[in-house]
Amino acid sequence: MNRNANPIRSDIAWSTTDRITVRGRDLPGQILGHMNLGDFAFLQLTGREATPQQSAVFNAIIITLVEHGLTPSAIAARLTYSGAPEAMQAAVAAGISGLGSVFVGSMEDAARMLSEALPDPTDCFEAKLTEIARDQVAAYRQSNRILPGLGHPIHKPVDPRAPRLFEIAAENGMAGPYVRLIQAIAAEAERVHGRSLPVNATGAIGAICCEFGFPWRIVRGFCVMARAIGLVGHILEESERPIAREIWLRVDDEATAHLRPT
Repeated sequence: MNRNANPIRSDIAWSTTDRITVRGRDLPGQILGHMNLGDFAFLQLTGREATPQQSAVFNAIIITLVEHGLTPSAIAARLTYSGAPEAMQAAVAAGISGLGSVFVGSMEDAARMLSEALPDPTDCFEAKLTEIARDQVAAYRQSNRILPGLGHPIHKPVDPRAPRLFEIAAENGMAGPYVRLIQAIAAEAERVHGRSLPVNATGAIGAICCEFGFPWRIVRGFCVMARAIGLVGHILEESERPIAREIWLRVDDEATAHLRPT
């Protein structure tokens, strides 16, 4: 045995023949029937029970991320299920694999931008937030990068999820410096680019996750666990009223129509 090796350790959960303990709580006696899924997720992630205010905001974030219609991730899940109905987990995995920088994963980018721009949230007087916003917009523009968390290809002029999330955060005392900073960045971006660039849902979630103090590296994971629920719903519907085969045949027909003899 290598005595110099670091010990193997986990502080999350342990089991015996008659007990299951998660974050120091007895699963059957202290969690089942006492916590909803969002509150249990918060406990799992932080090791703390959510306050009523944290519960309201965190559950709103998770619910927001569950569903957004026939997105590429949902279509990928349905197509995979149509080819391998015996492996539902593969279909869910196919859908989750598409959660990246374009779809949903931008919440991670927004959280990273905000947390790195404002490493000390106690040093956040309004003039400084305005200065940070100006610097961020200029830096992203100079490097020809898209500012994460602003605008939406479908929801115009406003992503209706964002103002509601900000409202819930404010009602529960969690609309702090990071929320104000993403709003300041949106205002500066609109001024510089001369067009409407409101905060979208991923920008709002990224900011609120910073208010919680979550590391930006874990933020995309919230979408992974939430969207899995939505994908299971799509797979259930696909099993009852299939559309994946029709999608496949229509795409094949249109994509190869120019090759077919008239």
